[in-house]
Amino acid sequence: MPAISLPRRALLLGPAAALLSSACGSAGGAGADRRELGISAIPDQDPELLNRLYPAVAERFADATGLRVRYRPVTDYTAVVRAFEVGDIHLAWMGGLTGVQARKRVPGAAAFAQRDIDAGFRSLFIAHTRSGLRPFERVGGLRELAGHTLTFGSETSTSGRLMPEYFMRQAGLRTRDLKGKPGFSGSHDATIEAVAGGSFEAGAVNQQVWEATSRKDPAAVRSVRVLWRTPGYADYHWLARPDLDDTFGSGTRGKVRKLLLGLDSRDAEDAEVLKLFGAESFVSTRDSAYDRIEDVARDLGLLA
Repeated sequence: MPAISLPRRALLLGPAAALLSSACGSAGGAGADRRELGISAIPDQDPELLNRLYPAVAERFADATGLRVRYRPVTDYTAVVRAFEVGDIHLAWMGGLTGVQARKRVPGAAAFAQRDIDAGFRSLFIAHTRSGLRPFERVGGLRELAGHTLTFGSETSTSGRLMPEYFMRQAGLRTRDLKGKPGFSGSHDATIEAVAGGSFEAGAVNQQVWEATSRKDPAAVRSVRVLWRTPGYADYHWLARPDLDDTFGSGTRGKVRKLLLGLDSRDAEDAEVLKLFGAESFVSTRDSAYDRIEDVARDLGLLA
């Protein structure tokens, strides 16, 4: 997701106060519920960036629910699934694969909202300009990666590992055909940096992060070219624990869902939230939208 400024209230308060505000929620009046709702997100980009983005989201959730809402950062994709499983967080911004993994561990957990771009999300294969690799138009072109070094993002990233490896297999390319074992950079921006710096000849990256990086810092990707864009697949979404309403009051999930689906880019404050997510709007989703992700994950041995 692209980096942008925090909402006006957070800017006026400053970074430290913004974090405190997001943890405590809005004043909400004397009758506000003081229970704390934990939210988190997969760390798909630089932690410093995420720690600027999600406190603003927590603040909006607090306004919508009357609860104290705290963003709980995690160190890796596995950690957010674990925090969701044990109940440290009740709402999480998941990728397709991490969402499937979390639902397998927490029966009854449900996907309920995604961005307008998430039903047909895409990955990019990128390469250093000195790699000798050239762009191609069909999946079979991935066979040209044989004999080259390649890095994925996180090991459980949908757009940075799962679906790229799926399409590699569709082309008849296995990771054993690469030069050495594939790398795992940990995040999409780290993948771009690894390829741009020459640590790897090629990489698989989230298209949205690539486009945001290209706009923000064209010099950072000057030595990198896009080889191929994958077909679309379902990816990011908000996931809720089944005990969300029991723990925080009937209708809590509905209030969050109403907030997300009601965000309007014509409203200044809503537009800021939508920019945080690189979206024009949020739409409803359901677990079945990720059936394909589950099937691919099982085939690749990424589901227990």
